[in-house]
Amino acid sequence: MVMNKGSSKAGGTRLPRLGFLGTGWIGRHRMECVAKSGVAEIAWLCDSSPACVAQVLERHADAKVATCLDELLEADLDGIVIATPSALHAEQSIRALEKGLTVFCQKPLGRNTSEVSSIIRAAENKDRLLGVDLSYRFTDGMRQIQQAIASGAIGDVYACDLTFHNAYGPDKAWFYDPQLSGGGCVMDLGVHLVDLALWTLGFPLAHTISSQLFASGKPLQPHSNQVEDYGVATIHLSSGAVVRLACSWKLAVGCDAIISAAFYGSKGGLSFHNVNGSFYDFIAEQFSGTSRTTLSSPPDEWGGRAVIAWATKLQQSASFDAEVGHAIEIAAVLDAIYAREQCTAMLKPLKSA
Repeated sequence: MVMNKGSSKAGGTRLPRLGFLGTGWIGRHRMECVAKSGVAEIAWLCDSSPACVAQVLERHADAKVATCLDELLEADLDGIVIATPSALHAEQSIRALEKGLTVFCQKPLGRNTSEVSSIIRAAENKDRLLGVDLSYRFTDGMRQIQQAIASGAIGDVYACDLTFHNAYGPDKAWFYDPQLSGGGCVMDLGVHLVDLALWTLGFPLAHTISSQLFASGKPLQPHSNQVEDYGVATIHLSSGAVVRLACSWKLAVGCDAIISAAFYGSKGGLSFHNVNGSFYDFIAEQFSGTSRTTLSSPPDEWGGRAVIAWATKLQQSASFDAEVGHAIEIAAVLDAIYAREQCTAMLKPLKSA
């Protein structure tokens, strides 16, 4: 690709110039990972919080500050990293893509299948690279598990159990507004579980889904102004496998978090799980009968690998990568868990039970 004016790597290749829209904790973390990796230039930032802007400028004094999205879109950039509330993702991503910029967006890409499809359609129409921050794919443990399953190491996978319990829950009010967030813990945490199940198994189609959502210990009522803080779902896949997932906010689990993904096949099993309630440290193991083999263990600096992988692709080409189209399948499963009617229109084999 032809890069705009920017920093040079050895040999004179121009680094992609990136703008960061939203510089809260996640936005700053992704920015620092990009800066440390050296795969792109931190060129512009935009945030409504003066405190967040000031914090970034302490470390990136050469970065320019845009006062609004319009100004950021007119800047000399190759791509934008979006880390804003979920309700803004679709409009901001589409506007950037239609301007000819590439986009890396925090999860969820959209609040429903319709929004996700619109974003991907814009990226495809403009032939622009689009990435989504589904970061757990990039842990060493899940990479090893995905490769082991692809190689047939545990035979035909017929059962998957995935869990994500966050003992605290979000600290921003918009997460608890269904119009702004698109959903509660399932949208926030379950999106990772759905992604890990489908990605690890090669994206088989989901054809039947049953689910139950709770808010403060009671079943969540249809069209409620609350969001769920506990959700369970069973997903039947076209491969023959059954996926069971559970996620929650503020559940009394005796530690900070329980995060796990287990896969059982005709020849053995594989497990990915956090260590001592950590949000960051994971162990991956392979099971054969009553024995186990460790595949991966801490330390593993995985948090920024998704954005680094996207920026590395951008160094080579700004063109659309069709792999991101799987985001529609993930969104359709989430819609089915929420029993939204539009899911069946977007992915016909999918039915909500």
